[in-house]
Amino acid sequence: MHRLNAWLRRHPMVVDSVWALPVLFLGLVSSVEQERGLAGTVLMAVLLPLLMVFRRRRPNLTTVAVVGLGLVQVALNIPPGASSIAYLVFAYTGAAFGTEWTSRLALAGGVAAGPLTLWRFDENAHEPYNWLRVIFFSGLMTTPFILSWAWGRLTRVRRAYLIELEDRAARLERERDAQAKVAVAAERARIARELHDVVAHNVSVMIVQADGAAYVLDNSPQQAKEALGTIASTGRQALVEMRRLLGVLRTSDTAEEYVPQPGVEELPELLEQVRTAGLPVEYTSTGDPAELPRGVELTVYRIVQEALTNVRKHGGPDARARVAVDFRDRDLEVLIEDDGRGTTEEQMAAGGADGQGHGLIGMRERVGMVSGSLDIGPRPGGGFRIRAVLPLRTAK
Repeated sequence: MHRLNAWLRRHPMVVDSVWALPVLFLGLVSSVEQERGLAGTVLMAVLLPLLMVFRRRRPNLTTVAVVGLGLVQVALNIPPGASSIAYLVFAYTGAAFGTEWTSRLALAGGVAAGPLTLWRFDENAHEPYNWLRVIFFSGLMTTPFILSWAWGRLTRVRRAYLIELEDRAARLERERDAQAKVAVAAERARIARELHDVVAHNVSVMIVQADGAAYVLDNSPQQAKEALGTIASTGRQALVEMRRLLGVLRTSDTAEEYVPQPGVEELPELLEQVRTAGLPVEYTSTGDPAELPRGVELTVYRIVQEALTNVRKHGGPDARARVAVDFRDRDLEVLIEDDGRGTTEEQMAAGGADGQGHGLIGMRERVGMVSGSLDIGPRPGGGFRIRAVLPLRTAK
């Protein structure tokens, strides 16, 4: 049924031809019964249904032609027949499908149809003192034309409204697709930052362990063996995470389960890995631990990871670090301090000696996404300090 309706909408002449057939039949039958003007009534009975076939394909032309035929019918004194119902159809057609001037012409023709028909074909209309009867029957004959024209205007308004809805739906669909593309791009950028964090942290651990293994290889083979084992496990962990991240980047899907989402609970494991790499780290947690939004969980983990990576790179051989997490009612404070030779803000912004990372920029982006605040600067007495406050309720 839906396909049939769609096909009929694409072929309006078929529907109009079906409606024109009974008008043609009735017009020819009524023409035979006419006592005068047989040729004219037959001609009108054929032309009016023929114009009905093309009324939606050429609404302006057919409406003008029908108005002209009506005037010719009045001028030649051709009596109206059953085919005259087509005039109502064209009053509707001009209002529904024609231009503005065609609609006005159809209205004017409809208003004039009643008085002209009565004046031309009713002999009693010319009698004196019969004006009340003329007004009454003129209005009675004009009313169907006005109603047909009004129906056509309503059809035009409804069609314009439906077209506007379709345009709006298409525009919303385009906007949705554009927003989806923006979201995908933002997600890929986030994954790229994740990839940087994974690589920077694990490679830094591997470098430190490799240097330590080379240093103690001759004097302490057992320590060198442990260092090599740490390098192997760290490399395997980095490889697994990189494969997950790159797998997401290679496809159009950004399913969340493929992206590693470490949180505050994984901080002790991270700190143990850092200690194994040779950086002493003290960890304290105050307040009542609560379930945090995943965005805050990941932000805390990445800030601590990035900060300790920079301490290992720039803090010096004797640097020590402290990580403090304070759970509050409305926010969460994360503090990372070190007593090394000092990590400059420029080094933090570069994210490493090669200057190819995200460092401070990545931290600020992460904190900004959860509407938090970030303070970075030298620590009184030497070293460096990073303090982040993440509002819990705003981030939800």
